[in-house]
Amino acid sequence: MSDGEDAHDGDDAAETVVRRDRFAGGPARGFMSSLAADERIFAADLAVDRAHTVMLAEQDIVGDDEAGEILAGLDTVESAGHGALPDGEDVHEAIESAVVADVGPVGGKMHTARSRNDEVAACIRYRYREDLLAAAEATLALREALLDAAAEHADTVLPGFTHRQYAQPVTVGHFLSSYAGAVERDTARLLAAFDTTNVSPLGGAAFGGTTFDVDRERTAALLGFDGVVENSTDAASARDFLVEGTAALANLTATLSGLATDLIEHAKDGYFDPSDDYASTSSIMPQKVNPDTLELARAVAGDVSGDLTGLLTTLKGLPRAYNRDLQRATPHAWDAVDDATEATEVVAGAVATGDWDAEACAADAGAGFSTATGVADALAAAGLPFRTAHEVVAEAAATAPDDADPETLAANLDTATQEVLGESLYDYVSRETIDAALNPAGSVASRASRGGPAPDAVADSLARMTETYDDHEAALAARRDALATAEADLADAVSEYV
Repeated sequence: MSDGEDAHDGDDAAETVVRRDRFAGGPARGFMSSLAADERIFAADLAVDRAHTVMLAEQDIVGDDEAGEILAGLDTVESAGHGALPDGEDVHEAIESAVVADVGPVGGKMHTARSRNDEVAACIRYRYREDLLAAAEATLALREALLDAAAEHADTVLPGFTHRQYAQPVTVGHFLSSYAGAVERDTARLLAAFDTTNVSPLGGAAFGGTTFDVDRERTAALLGFDGVVENSTDAASARDFLVEGTAALANLTATLSGLATDLIEHAKDGYFDPSDDYASTSSIMPQKVNPDTLELARAVAGDVSGDLTGLLTTLKGLPRAYNRDLQRATPHAWDAVDDATEATEVVAGAVATGDWDAEACAADAGAGFSTATGVADALAAAGLPFRTAHEVVAEAAATAPDDADPETLAANLDTATQEVLGESLYDYVSRETIDAALNPAGSVASRASRGGPAPDAVADSLARMTETYDDHEAALAARRDALATAEADLADAVSEYV
């Protein structure tokens, strides 16, 4: 978005209502123009212009008839669309020029008591808040898919990994709910970023306020903002809301990248079967089912973190008030929110439509003696210091074959106990206790602490996560309802003059 004091776009001899015949040519005019990219905020600019014009009339800064002419001109511009705008260095100048061309010099009164500095900041915030809500909605869809699949597979035993090595058996439900918890925080961050964004800079003018008796709270209310940016210089220059939103999106895509990687690995291991809608085959190897969409979703994390870096680097060290560098900052935010939202929707679809092979999961759930920790816990519960129990089980694991069955593992444990403690394993625990600990399903069931993988613990976690989901869904709806109400109020206010 262009909003500087010294730039122009158009033919060498062209004039605009902002520049007249100054800075009308030169080789840099195209470099400085953002008109094409500004299509994204065309509707936002019209809303900001309407709210500002209504406020000017209500404050007797312009006459009611003049406001009516300006608002009618804006209707004409809206009907013609962005593509019909005259040349200009940005959409704000082009709309103003189009209004003046339609209704005459009175159209120039629309810009009374403001600068393009506070105008563009308002337009960016107006549009960006909608994008943040769309991203938050996408996270809700992903959470719903995760929670539904987790509930369906709360009893499906699954190998658990650390360092990509067999570690402890868990369940598919426990694995998926771990990501539901992460995305829950991503939703919260996006809603918080919306709240930071949703304040109005209008009335700050170029950066030093205005001599006119403007009502900043009125324009904020008409546009659905929750308040105003207090300081006029801060109003014109602040872009930290873009940083907050893009950082939240970068965090979200990092979550997506982890989930995508785990699903890709589980697909390779035969545990997870992605739907054909979210996979492809090889052009030469017909047997292949490639999780391409998940790989692309994983790559988006790099794009969005790059956008965050680019945005921060652009903003770093800028002097206060408006600087034209800001025109290069905003596209990073647009790219990030578009990419992250689309990737979230794709991953949600992959989770919702994929199948889990319970038999394949169960077959590997005890691989690599992954029930060892449960055996150590059983010995500790019988009175052994945990470090001693850990030593016994580690000794047994060191001599156990990779594919050892429970009977072999039990024998190894007894031998190790005699070597370390000089007594039989069964002097401390019963064979039934050892058999239960060595069974992957029994190992899972024994870890019933809050947030643990036992089916009942997973069910309790899912119930709490569902409550938070409902809270976030209601919070999203409330924000959207408030914006819709403001839009209707603005339309009613405009109708008083047109």
